[in-house]
Amino acid sequence: MPMDAQPPIDAFDRKILARYQHGTLVSAAAIGAEVGLSAAAVQRRLKRLRASGAIEAEVAQLSPRALGLPVTCIVGVDLRVETSAELARFKNRMGTRAEVQQCYYVTGQADFVLVVIAASMEDYEAFTRETLLADENVQGFTTHVVLDRVKSGTSLPL
Repeated sequence: MPMDAQPPIDAFDRKILARYQHGTLVSAAAIGAEVGLSAAAVQRRLKRLRASGAIEAEVAQLSPRALGLPVTCIVGVDLRVETSAELARFKNRMGTRAEVQQCYYVTGQADFVLVVIAASMEDYEAFTRETLLADENVQGFTTHVVLDRVKSGTSLPL
């Protein structure tokens, strides 16, 4: 195997990731006991999975409501022009906005779907004025205000 080639993700890796994605503070020894490996083997595998990009980030999941951000909106955005340059410009702009928690370039009725978080409807309206209405390439947008966050997370079905 070439020096920079990573071994494929195997059954042990999947078991480790299935446990690790639900709480990164769990010890390698505890994961090892669950999956049948030593703590050192788990640590080596986690290091390899980070290096390969299988583990993209290790972050704290915060409660928007507890931090004074109770408004979540799902926004479908339609663009007038979809050239590579215009798509890149829109993607870059959304990437710079702290209110935009997620941004997806999609097929279907909308060109983009955004998940936007705000302290109030007034703050959301200010976001739409500054970011969407001020953009001449935004043809229109549709907002769905979230009434209840039933499930939110990043865990994958492993």
